Amino acid sequence: MGPREAACLERLVRAGRLSAEDWAVLLAARTQPAFLEALAPLAQARAQATYGKTVYIRGLIELTNICQNNCYYCGIRRDNREVSRYRLSEDQVLEACEAGYQAGFRTFVLQGGEDPYWTDNRLVPFIQAIRHRFPDCVLTLSLGERSRESYARLYAAGARRYLLRHETADPAHYSRLHPDEMSLARRLEALADLQALGFQAGCGMMVGSPGQGTSQLVQDFLFIQDFQPQMVGLGPFIPHHATPFADQPAGGVTETLVILALVRLLLPKVLLPATTALATLDPRGHLAGIAAGCNVIMPNLSPPSVRKDYSLYDGKRSSGTEAAENVQALAAELATVGYRIAVQAGNHPDF
Repeated sequence: MGPREAACLERLVRAGRLSAEDWAVLLAARTQPAFLEALAPLAQARAQATYGKTVYIRGLIELTNICQNNCYYCGIRRDNREVSRYRLSEDQVLEACEAGYQAGFRTFVLQGGEDPYWTDNRLVPFIQAIRHRFPDCVLTLSLGERSRESYARLYAAGARRYLLRHETADPAHYSRLHPDEMSLARRLEALADLQALGFQAGCGMMVGSPGQGTSQLVQDFLFIQDFQPQMVGLGPFIPHHATPFADQPAGGVTETLVILALVRLLLPKVLLPATTALATLDPRGHLAGIAAGCNVIMPNLSPPSVRKDYSLYDGKRSSGTEAAENVQALAAELATVGYRIAVQAGNHPDF
């Protein structure tokens, strides 16, 4: 690590925020293994100061792969005719939650495309049923943009966390990744609504997405330091063969780990997953993420019969330690580096 990077990191740790110029210095070094080698231990120590050597597990349930949006990077985009579409039933979700509960999960994450079927009148009793059956668990939603009124109803029903990745805070870059009917301003408004309503709110982006350079990532970090999310979900961009970005290169593992580490240093208490996308590119992605400051892993609790159909990108990993039924293998993997799984909901410390 050079003196300029070291000085920027010292300012980040001391002040909890940086100027655009300082972020540019750090992010310009994101592909350098030597920078990661110096940065990761700082981030891991910052995570351990709040969470110790524990990892929270979240049971990921992919509710639906039907989506009204047509994002250029996503394998379940509206115009992809190759996808076998599905919606899980309430019984399927409750069965998945029961299996997860018995395995030690105390957070369930309902994730899905923006499926118009899931109106508030359908989703609210669904949430209430999960909360009634598993009252000591926390429910996280990741179901896209909805109205403020809708978010308020979901919160009243018992959902307490909501992950809505902003994807990029640069308007021109957002337009490159999304069709005209989608708006960065609307995405940021939705995130503000979630936080104002009391949700533990999560944003995040793809690392190495088409058109992303240092200046775009600087905008992301300026947004994150102002927004102060309770969760950040980020992983490498991985192309899907049935999208306009099929021929684009995947994001790098090193740069993803650097950005994870910088997020941890910016937000010491943040809930930060080592994502499935990272584990897809690197068989040791979980451990590498933990070493860079992550403290959450989200194994897949969806019915095995539909996992292949929730194909956001090619090669998405849903077996091995990425599968909820193999949580004991995950625990053994984490134990090799001195970590243990916490059987608790694992809220942000400020909630």
